Amino acid sequence: MAAALRIQSDWSRALSRDEGEAWLSCRSPGKPTLYGSVTRRGLSSDGVPDIVASEGFVVGEVTKKSILISCPHENVSTKFLAPYTSFSRIHQKSITCLDISSGGGLGVSTSTDGTMKIWQAANGEIRRLLEGHVYDVNCCRFFPSGLVVLSGGMDAQLKIWSAEDASCVVTFKGHKGGILDTAIVDRGRNVVSCSRDGSARLWDCGKSACLGIIADCGSPINGIAVGTAHDSINLGTPEKPPSEREVGTEGKILLLAREDKKLQGVGLQSRQPVFLFVGSDAFNCCTFLSSTYILAGTQDGNIYQLDVRNTNAPIQVIHRSGAPVLSLLPYQDGFIASQGDGTCFIVQQDLDYVLDLTEADCDPVYKVASWEKEIYTCCRDGIVRRYQLSDL
Repeated sequence: MAAALRIQSDWSRALSRDEGEAWLSCRSPGKPTLYGSVTRRGLSSDGVPDIVASEGFVVGEVTKKSILISCPHENVSTKFLAPYTSFSRIHQKSITCLDISSGGGLGVSTSTDGTMKIWQAANGEIRRLLEGHVYDVNCCRFFPSGLVVLSGGMDAQLKIWSAEDASCVVTFKGHKGGILDTAIVDRGRNVVSCSRDGSARLWDCGKSACLGIIADCGSPINGIAVGTAHDSINLGTPEKPPSEREVGTEGKILLLAREDKKLQGVGLQSRQPVFLFVGSDAFNCCTFLSSTYILAGTQDGNIYQLDVRNTNAPIQVIHRSGAPVLSLLPYQDGFIASQGDGTCFIVQQDLDYVLDLTEADCDPVYKVASWEKEIYTCCRDGIVRRYQLSDL
C-alpha cells in the first residue's frame, strides 16, 4: 500500500492562531518515516489562513475545516477534514456503535456506560433512552423507516424498539453468546444477527421467531452484511422449501466476518456456502460495494477488496496502518474505513487524494454512519463527531 500521511489530531485548533503549528508525518512501508510540520503565517487577503509546510511537504487548498497536504517524494496527497461539530454529552464513556436514521434527523448509539440513546442528529440533544438489555449493548441500527431501532447485546438478546416512545416491541432469544452485529433484510420484515456463539440467525419480526440458523461456523462472527448477489453467482438451493415468513431472502448473500481469519459468503435463502476466503488475521467487519464487489477488514489493518465471483485472490489489499479495521461503510463510489488508532478515512475512485476525518487522538473509532454529505463517527473517547463533506 502507498505511503500514509498523518497530521496532529487537533491541527485545526493549533492552526487557528498566528504562528500556530501542527506536526506532519509520511510513512511508507520499508522506508524511514518523514517528519515535518505546518505553520500558520497569518491570514491571506480573503480571510483564509496562510499556511506553509516544512521541507518535503506541500500545502494545497485550505478552508476553515480542511487542509490538503501532499508529499511529492512519495506521490501521496491527503485532505484532512476537521469535525463540523462534536457531541460530547450523549454518553459518559466509550461509544461502541451508532447509526443515523434514513431521513437524517435522528441518531442512535450504544456505550460502555451501559446505555443506548436516541438523539437529534443536528445538535446531539437526547430524545429517548432505550432500556431493557442486561449488560452492555454491542450494536444498534435503524430500520429503513427510521422509526424503529434494532439492537443486540452481550445478554444474547436481539431487541426491536420504537424510536417514538422508546418501547421495546420485540425481543428475540436463541443465541447462546453475545450478539456482535445485525443486518436488516430489505424493508425489515426479516433481520439477521451474528454472535460470539459462532452462529448467524434469521428472524421473523412480525412473529418474533427464529426462521433458521443461516450459518454455524464454530468461531465467533464479528460482523455481517446482506447484499444482492450478481445474477452469475450460484447461491445454491435450499434443502427444504423456505417458510412463507421469509421475505426478501432470495438472491441475497450473507457475508460473515469471522474471528478464525475467514470471510465467508452464504446464500441467505439456501443456507449453502458460496465462498470462503482466508485472510491475514481475524475479520472484524464486512460490507458490499456492489453486487459483485465486497470489502472486509481485519484485526491487523488489512482491507481486502474481493470479487464475489472469484475470491481466490483479492482485487486489492489496502493497508494504511497495523491498527484493527473496525468499520467499513460504502460511500458514493468508494468507502469509509475506521481503525483502532483513531484514523478514519474515505477512499473515492475519482479523487486523487485520501480524505482523512481527523480529531480522534489514538482512540479507536468504532463505527461510522453517513447521511448524504454528513458523516458521523463514534469513538472510545466518548465523542460523536459530525463531518460536513460539503465543506470541501
